[in-house]
Amino acid sequence: MSSFFAPNISGGGRVVRAAFGVVLIVSGAFLVLRGHLAALILMAGGMFAIYEALRGWCIMRACGIKTKI
Repeated sequence: MSSFFAPNISGGGRVVRAAFGVVLIVSGAFLVLRGHLAALILMAGGMFAIYEALRGWCIMRACGIKTKI
């Protein structure tokens, strides 16, 4: 199980995930102002993407799905 949580992405993948996380959080914040429930989902996804970037870990790669970055 410890190999599942081992870092598995390079610096480029970490930058992409961090940028994606920021975009999701900003989008969620915009929807909060409009009162949409989808804002919570976007913000939770953004926080998870930033966690992946900080950890250097990708859940899709850990599950065996091939990604480009």
